[in-house]
Amino acid sequence: MDVNKNSYTFIFAAIMVVVVAAALSFAATTLKPFQDNNVEQEKMQNILSSIGIDVSRPEAAVQYPTYITKQLVINENQLKEGVDAFNVDMAKEVRKPAIERDAPLYIAEKDGQTYYIIPLRGTGLWGPIWGYIALEGDLDTIYGAVFDHQGETPGLGAEIKEASFGEQFIGKKVLDATGDLYGINILKGGASNEHEVDGISGGTITSVGVEDMIKDCLKSYIPFLKEYSGATASATAQQVTN
Repeated sequence: MDVNKNSYTFIFAAIMVVVVAAALSFAATTLKPFQDNNVEQEKMQNILSSIGIDVSRPEAAVQYPTYITKQLVINENQLKEGVDAFNVDMAKEVRKPAIERDAPLYIAEKDGQTYYIIPLRGTGLWGPIWGYIALEGDLDTIYGAVFDHQGETPGLGAEIKEASFGEQFIGKKVLDATGDLYGINILKGGASNEHEVDGISGGTITSVGVEDMIKDCLKSYIPFLKEYSGATASATAQQVTN
């Protein structure tokens, strides 16, 4: 074959494209189970972090069943059977009205206390933001919170990922004086009460995104949790009496 012909160049380029595409496809297929496993471990790590259990990703898979005692899915304020809470796609569910969502709920036991861990999903300045918020048994007080993002600005909105931001939420309240959902206000200029935290300097839009995300996602949980926790407490009291 005359290597100086244009036909040779085209054939060579076509062969290289096929070879490279096949190699990339093989690599992606081969590595996908490892990637999926890493994603699962990171998710477990974040869920545990919301209740103050800080472990490495591999260790998270070991510790997860120790602390997470139940995984539930809520839909229309009732338990939904036959759905794996851990695999619910929050990115898909938050596009639906709150009452129609499959809302995963993780119940944790730590030091004799029960915590309700709620996954969050919303929108920041440049893309998706997400996290987990753990409520104490009163369904009002925040025990812990962690947040993450896809593409917020480093040094600005990306600061929601830092522990110093999430730690502000500890001890804050999500219900108002009448027991209805209030949420958390994220303010520029300083927090002054139990419903407020300090916003991120230069990250106003991301801060608003976190504020909206918390209130929007909690809508799917609070009515159910009030009934569920009450029923659980009654059942426990009945067992003690018997």
